[in-house]
Amino acid sequence: MAESGLGEWFRGIPPVTRYWFTGCVVLPVLERLNVVSGRSLVLWSDPFFNNFQIWRPVTASMFYPMGFHYLIQLYFLYSYSSSLERGFFDGRTADYVFMLFFNWICTVIVALLIGMPILFIPLILTMVYVWAQLNKDQIVTFWFGMTFKACYLPWALLIFNYILRNAIMDELVGIFVGHMYYVLMFKYPQDYGGRTFLSTPQFLMRWFPPRRGGVSGFGVRPASRRPQVEDQGGRWGRGYFWGQGQRLGDN
Repeated sequence: MAESGLGEWFRGIPPVTRYWFTGCVVLPVLERLNVVSGRSLVLWSDPFFNNFQIWRPVTASMFYPMGFHYLIQLYFLYSYSSSLERGFFDGRTADYVFMLFFNWICTVIVALLIGMPILFIPLILTMVYVWAQLNKDQIVTFWFGMTFKACYLPWALLIFNYILRNAIMDELVGIFVGHMYYVLMFKYPQDYGGRTFLSTPQFLMRWFPPRRGGVSGFGVRPASRRPQVEDQGGRWGRGYFWGQGQRLGDN
């Protein structure tokens, strides 16, 4: 009976989130069981470029040493990614895959430039940042009962973690990449009337056809923040503490 309930819960996770979540469980478990070495999973530029170990950008995005903080991050991956996939990106799997792919590529580039070996936290934060911007007026509950608008959640995480562990690089990378995606995909074209820089590739649209109507490559944009004009002419082992957009157990 318990196995049936667990299976139903797992099958009920949206597909992209389910595969991401599964990878982020399998790799740390294999490392904990000494089936694979953590040193072979992290992103180091020398073996990546010189030894052609091309799996490292992928494994570094799903590996994190197991522990309490790992479980916190895993929960928020499940919670916020599921919320995005069932909400804003509902029926537009290709757009969600493209968002994660763009964020992953940018995170890998930044990580190689600054020597960041583990991308698990930054990649999750890119997704949380996009969620926070698309739900910016939603009230979220942080630790100790603090409440504020969702748009401030990434910065609350950055400040809180800096106070606790005096390190913010992972959060800065995640916020930077998530902000870059949000500006290029939504804010610049919509609020400033700029050109469209990002569009979901057609091969992804063929692989993951939309289940309902929408604009290819964008889906439905968030509401514009541009004022309306009146018509006058007529590293690993780090600790993290996350906020929450919904209370634990309310899924």
